Amino acid sequence: MSEELSLEERKVVYRARRGLKEIDIYFDPYVKNYYLNADAHEKALFAELVDQEDPDLLDWFMDVGEPPREELKVFIQKLKQYVYQS
Repeated sequence: MSEELSLEERKVVYRARRGLKEIDIYFDPYVKNYYLNADAHEKALFAELVDQEDPDLLDWFMDVGEPPREELKVFIQKLKQYVYQS
């Protein structure tokens, strides 16, 4: 997988490793199963998401708060569906 990723994509994958179970449960399956085949727009959304602070991500994934953009909210729901389909 790493041979097929650009430097920027590898940086995003690295930043996606949080070490926080509540976030990793969503990020890990996406990176392993979907990120490589995602289109540029979706990769950009994921990059934007992994740049966020852990407390904000926890709030958004646990539906305690909402991301600043609707598009991120929709993408978070997509990540949740990937986990719950497995």
